[in-house]
Amino acid sequence: MPANSSIQFLDLPQLPIVSSCGQAWSKIQLAHYRQPAFCIPEHIPAYHGICINAGKTVNLKQQVDGKIEIVDSVPGDVGIYPAFLSQSFAWDERAEFLIVYLEPVLFNQLGEELYGCDRVELIPQLSSLFDPLIQHALALKTTLETDGVGSRLYAESMANALSVHLLSRYSSRDRKIQPYKGKLSRQQLKLIVDYIYNHLNEDLSLLELASVLQLSEYHFARLSKQTTGIAPHQYHIQCRIERAKQLVLQKEQTIVEIAQTVGFSSQGHLNYHFKRQIGVTPKQFLQQ
Repeated sequence: MPANSSIQFLDLPQLPIVSSCGQAWSKIQLAHYRQPAFCIPEHIPAYHGICINAGKTVNLKQQVDGKIEIVDSVPGDVGIYPAFLSQSFAWDERAEFLIVYLEPVLFNQLGEELYGCDRVELIPQLSSLFDPLIQHALALKTTLETDGVGSRLYAESMANALSVHLLSRYSSRDRKIQPYKGKLSRQQLKLIVDYIYNHLNEDLSLLELASVLQLSEYHFARLSKQTTGIAPHQYHIQCRIERAKQLVLQKEQTIVEIAQTVGFSSQGHLNYHFKRQIGVTPKQFLQQ
């Protein structure tokens, strides 16, 4: 079972190629599978599932809540499978797919905040579905592979974004979600900036940052982006890089020590983000 989560991954013949098992993610988990022909027997999951075909075309037989459908799932196809509905799946050749698991508690919290009702029903999507926004979940796998232990804030931001998208597009509520307007005040922004800089070497959560301002995670994420122009996880990384620049110029620590000080898991991790933002590695930056 993944850390800090009640989600249990599917019991399949082969272990995931990549998964968030062991990460400190909350309310969302991810697994990338390559599996032989297999039949997942009928079960009732306690989580919402988003499944993306990450391989070749495969013939898929699926049964959800008594409805049977057989489709040729092509690369990029998406299926949405709500929690607490009976489900079974079968495919007759090797398949590759990505599953994003979402805890219903987040869905319910957002339903209460956005609609004033936590009893919003997610509607299954069994037919071949192509949704570019949901495919952004593929970026979550890349972040997991590159950032590892530093991916928590991004994962939780993605959980919120995906849940809001599901609510607005694939739920029993047809009323359009009205986005929050406005920005963080100067005082609120200062509180967040100070908190981030005082906890640079920690794997901060979205809930932790939102709690500083006594806001919901969704409200905070929206206002934060409208204030800084970038998502909270990106701003967190930006703060780490700014502090890393200062430490590099002070020449009192090695690059490895600087990486640890500002919260990156390794020198390579620091180099990756430093070069993305500054255009050069820390060593090259010092030599300029």
